[in-house]
Amino acid sequence: MATRIRLAEIIEALSHALDLTEGQPPGHCIRCCYIGTAIGERLGLTEDLLRDLYYTLMLKDLGCSSNAARICELYLADDLKFKHDFKLVDGSFPQILRFVLSHTGMQAGLAERFRGLLNIVKNGAEISQSLIRTRCERGAEIARQMRFSENVAQGILDLDEHFNGGGQPAGLKGDEIHLFARIALLAQVADVFFVNEGAEAAIAEVNKRAGSWFDPHLVDVFKTVATPVFWAELGADNLERFVLAREPGRQAIMADEDYLDDIAAGFAHVIDAKSPYTSGHSDRVALFTDMIAEEMGMATPERRRLKRAALLHDIGKLGVSNSVLDKPGRLEGEEWEQMKRHAEFSETILSRISVFADLALIGGAHHEKLDGSGYPRGLRGDQISFETRIVSTADVFDALTADRPYRAAIPVATALAILWEGAGKSHDPACIEALERALTRAELKAA
Repeated sequence: MATRIRLAEIIEALSHALDLTEGQPPGHCIRCCYIGTAIGERLGLTEDLLRDLYYTLMLKDLGCSSNAARICELYLADDLKFKHDFKLVDGSFPQILRFVLSHTGMQAGLAERFRGLLNIVKNGAEISQSLIRTRCERGAEIARQMRFSENVAQGILDLDEHFNGGGQPAGLKGDEIHLFARIALLAQVADVFFVNEGAEAAIAEVNKRAGSWFDPHLVDVFKTVATPVFWAELGADNLERFVLAREPGRQAIMADEDYLDDIAAGFAHVIDAKSPYTSGHSDRVALFTDMIAEEMGMATPERRRLKRAALLHDIGKLGVSNSVLDKPGRLEGEEWEQMKRHAEFSETILSRISVFADLALIGGAHHEKLDGSGYPRGLRGDQISFETRIVSTADVFDALTADRPYRAAIPVATALAILWEGAGKSHDPACIEALERALTRAELKAA
């Protein structure tokens, strides 16, 4: 029987991955959805517009992974902490100064870094426009790929614009900024200050930015919905279930098999945008996975499901700093521990989606090895599923044949030889053999 699942359930679960890559506490996008939808309801938006607003708020950070590597490079900082803390900065000189002194790499020339950040925030430097445009355009593009409306895409595209025209990347002003983006930015700041400092601080910060960052009318509407009950619900443990139950619309949108494929492909682009060294990695792992599965006689429905697992196996890397992902040398100590946690993150995120439960197990175990020397659980032999062995083989093969921070791409024949050296210890010989046959048939073995 064909799989059908509520779209909202999938998007709420995947929004936790976006929280990770923005360095935000779990549930940030869901809390923003609660705040922003309450504003939309008070504005009297139609059910169709409320539904589009609902998904805009959940997916506002779709493009956020695309600037992580550049931030890490520019400021010699942990991009996750940088992004988390920068959301508390309002652009004033004292706040910028404190932020630079506490976040910029000391060995990098403090005065130079200060001038760079000040230029980004205050003067709209070209580098700032590039960073934000990449984030916004990539997010809108992925939203369209995932079949969301143009209203959703535009809401994501305009997220960093400010009501007074001082935002990025286009310097839009007032009603030129899509309503969904105006609501989403307000909801984002309100949540960040609520989580860090409480309800009174959130209201004070929103008031302070009225007319500059925020539409004053929306600020007034926000203050009418920000009752004690509102704040209690926002901080409740069951908020995610509440937001899921309150999805706007007379009938829930259901995702079929084709839609699940599009969602997996869209989020694969979010994952791979995290690092310049992983561009296209998920797509290639999906291709090699399918080639192996085909050679091993796997039925079409199982191959389709396995391709989704391959596309999403590295979703947990969104929670790993680029200072680790892009390091040009050996990972040591806490760096290695942080890298290893990406498999656990993958399993945790995917396990939130009922139809992805088996994919979650693959995401959590794709770095396990037959001899028990893998991570995170040290599984061995039959404890590692047949499907996981296929994805693991495809993953390592692509890692070997692609450029990495610490080495250039390895030729196909050499990569296969390395896989065979670990046959029976790291990888299943049957999977390596199937990959080799598939590459031979595709005339790629000698590449």
